[in-house]
Amino acid sequence: MVKIKICGLKRLEDIEIANRYMPNYIGFVFAESKRQVTHDLARKLKANLNPNIKAVGVFVDADADEILELYRDEIIDMVQLHGSESEEFILNLKEKTNHELKVIKAIEMYDGIDITEYDDSKADYLLFDSGKGSGKTFDWNLIRKDLKKEFFIAGGLTSQNIKEAIMEFNPYAVDLSSSLEVNGFKDENKIREIMEVIS
Repeated sequence: MVKIKICGLKRLEDIEIANRYMPNYIGFVFAESKRQVTHDLARKLKANLNPNIKAVGVFVDADADEILELYRDEIIDMVQLHGSESEEFILNLKEKTNHELKVIKAIEMYDGIDITEYDDSKADYLLFDSGKGSGKTFDWNLIRKDLKKEFFIAGGLTSQNIKEAIMEFNPYAVDLSSSLEVNGFKDENKIREIMEVIS
């Protein structure tokens, strides 16, 4: 059964909706974004989140100490890296948490990319996206069927195309954000619809 991540939660109302529909993961964006949250706000949101839902911290070239502090304070359970973070950076995060911290490495998909170069990445999962929260799909044919790592698909997924993505590529998880919003805020009806389509 494919797992689901809803990214960009920033209000208590978002957390309440997540608790009702129980996605596997939610995302707190700490990088500069219209969905960015402060550490204090993320702490309050996490305190109200069902403990069975894992909170993923989303970062772009953040300092390792910031990431580790949020993890050790139990504000985030996992890390999603969207910048130019090196394999050494990922390994450092893992070593400083006794390899307990799970890392998702986001890959921006473009024509000609060879994603097999990430087969030996220290990251636990890959995430394929068209850009940092662009909300647009990429050419799914760029996903190879012989990948060694489990992966998330993100970018422009909706209730209309998500079944196709799941059936065609059997991803570990799907990651949604802007398609679940109305006027910039998470919408319960859209979240309910996507959960029903996937289940």
